[in-house]
Amino acid sequence: MNKPEDQIFVIFGASGDLTKRKLVPALYSLFVQNLLPDKFVLLGASRSGFSDQEFRTRMKDALNEFKETEDLSGIDSFLTKIYYQKTDPENKNDFNVLSGRLKKLQTENGIHGNMIFYLSTPPNLYPVIPENLSAVSLNHQSDGWKRIVIEKPFGYDLESARNLRDKLLKNWEEEQIFRIDHYLGKETVQNLLVTRFSNGIFEPLWNRNYVHHVEISSAESIGVEERGGYYETSGALRDMVQNHLLQVAGLVAMEPPTSLEPLSIRNEILKVFQSLRPFKPEEIKNNAIRGQYIASKIRGVPVIGYREEKGVNPSSLTETYAAIKFYIDNWRWGGIPFYIRTGKRLPTRVTEIVIHFKPTPHFLFTRDGSTDACNYLVIRIQPDEGILLKFGMKIPGTGFEVQNVNMDFHYSDLSSQRIPSAYERLLYDSMKGDSTLFARSEEVMAAWKFLMPVINAWKTDPSIPLYGYPAGTWGPENADDLIEEKNMTWRYPCKNLADDGIYCEL
Repeated sequence: MNKPEDQIFVIFGASGDLTKRKLVPALYSLFVQNLLPDKFVLLGASRSGFSDQEFRTRMKDALNEFKETEDLSGIDSFLTKIYYQKTDPENKNDFNVLSGRLKKLQTENGIHGNMIFYLSTPPNLYPVIPENLSAVSLNHQSDGWKRIVIEKPFGYDLESARNLRDKLLKNWEEEQIFRIDHYLGKETVQNLLVTRFSNGIFEPLWNRNYVHHVEISSAESIGVEERGGYYETSGALRDMVQNHLLQVAGLVAMEPPTSLEPLSIRNEILKVFQSLRPFKPEEIKNNAIRGQYIASKIRGVPVIGYREEKGVNPSSLTETYAAIKFYIDNWRWGGIPFYIRTGKRLPTRVTEIVIHFKPTPHFLFTRDGSTDACNYLVIRIQPDEGILLKFGMKIPGTGFEVQNVNMDFHYSDLSSQRIPSAYERLLYDSMKGDSTLFARSEEVMAAWKFLMPVINAWKTDPSIPLYGYPAGTWGPENADDLIEEKNMTWRYPCKNLADDGIYCEL
């Protein structure tokens, strides 16, 4: 891979967890692979008062604790590229000082005007920092490109997302804004494009003629941990479905792009979002299921319910589980249901896509019309990343007894190949200016517009239940009713790609 252009990389919120756990380890991993620019400076900025050396010491500790590579021989060399500037994001005068420091670093390191500003901050600062940067002309590109990278959430609802977009676009061009979604940086998510468009055996089947339904699941075995306060303002639908899982659905359902240029790929994803069938108010109760985990025992160990978590309202109606059924009204997918589910305190941590193919017209080898032997393709995003194809084979012996068998590929089998972390890939892309795996504003607005009827109904309609489900189970049993066809239900995945079953090892 080619190196990015020389640049200064500024992290706002540099004293926070994301910086030490993900961002700096990812940048160091790029450094040891010789993928950082020849001239590169990392400038941390936050309210905390550190000297350059104090900040370097903190980052050295972080690299030893959260390392993404076993090669730690280059840490001291990498640390010489790190600097720190105390900056209050809401103090405009501090940005004059920040601008002066950046000019000094440019001169000292022979770097022109290329800069990235990464906002690892609370969302309320997303409109504030770009505005303060523009006030000191740090959005101007006459001396080199300028980019801002923003973490989710991109708004709290459609109205707030529009307000954020408008405030950002007041001083910045859309091409300068990189909305980061770490799910899209995962190797298996990117491999969706290759699986679909480089294999003649899959693409002809990837449509309403051969696919029965599509299932996307993202399960977490942990609860909200110390994030109860944040989760109360979010919930599973906002936290996972609106961004991560709808973006994955866009990659599954998109048409072949005319090229691998970022704009071409993002245009096709946007077309999918624009084709999402709007929810009618009377449909929401039966097509969107919400749940909240309650106290239970997992392998004999008592686990508290969501309402007992720190920072959570004891009478909270915030969902920790969400499942929706929807349709994409276009030529390829007309009439084919898509299902998305996500939840906390489920039996295992797993994210995967399942393409369920239509059964044969006549069930020669099944009993009572069962469709258990339908073929399906599993694309596992995490853990045990890989691809699994299930199909029927005859059991040796007399007669025609059939069982499903697996044909699978695991990324771990590529022992000579290292799988980069999502942040490593996305930071590299942002430094290169490749926006393929970053959401554009139209996609964000379309996703919010699609989900707002569900969000509003859950907020205002008391007849829509919030189902409790015991911690350690696969969510509310009512979610099984989304898949209406007889003998069909969700796939219940285990930690290992090729294993399934409701009872999985944590």
